[in-house]
Amino acid sequence: MNIGAIIQARMNSSRFPGKVLYNVDGKPILKYLLERLEQCDNLNSIVVATSTEESDNPIEDFCKQNNIVFFRGSLNDVAGRFKKVIEGNQFEAFVRVCGDSPLINSQLIMKGINIFINGNYDIVTNTLLGTCPPGQAVEVLRSDTFCSSYKLMKEMDDLEHVTKYFYRNKNDFKIHNFQLEIDSSQLKLSVDTRQDMDVFGKIISKMDKPHWEYTLDEILPIYKLIQKSNE
Repeated sequence: MNIGAIIQARMNSSRFPGKVLYNVDGKPILKYLLERLEQCDNLNSIVVATSTEESDNPIEDFCKQNNIVFFRGSLNDVAGRFKKVIEGNQFEAFVRVCGDSPLINSQLIMKGINIFINGNYDIVTNTLLGTCPPGQAVEVLRSDTFCSSYKLMKEMDDLEHVTKYFYRNKNDFKIHNFQLEIDSSQLKLSVDTRQDMDVFGKIISKMDKPHWEYTLDEILPIYKLIQKSNE
């Protein structure tokens, strides 16, 4: 099955402009995210999906410099951006990834993909039952379900947030939610603010092996130590 990861990334974040290319220990957080996705052996390809806004030119430049496949589409219609990526790459299914998740766990993604491949689902996710912290969301979607539903997405919220339509109409779809072994909802591993970036930088500084080798269970005590020191 041709399964791709689609990373939605933009530079004009209201809370932290330019965060996806903000450098931590010599490389942008988008690079950290890509390195983690590259560990997923059941992903066929990775595409960075950004907008056609001039402000997102640096993302295109980064992708070209690092030989990363990219696509540029509508800034606000992110779902439409995804649809074009899906069709252009003939993905049978895709993993939606946010560009603010540089510590996303590759093992969680592989688990979600395996559940999807071995089941009969439209969506496999870990976001519905509250054990998933921001920055560790896994969403695997069937492409034909997504593309046929796109024309029904009328609300700007649906177009911007890509999967919200499906969860709001969850009785119309076959959705499987898997939970984390440890409730990690109290963590915040996404990078939305400069404070989040500071925490991310401190986590990276305490790692003594390649960051992608750290599982969520290994990051948890590092995170707690940092939070305790900040009290």
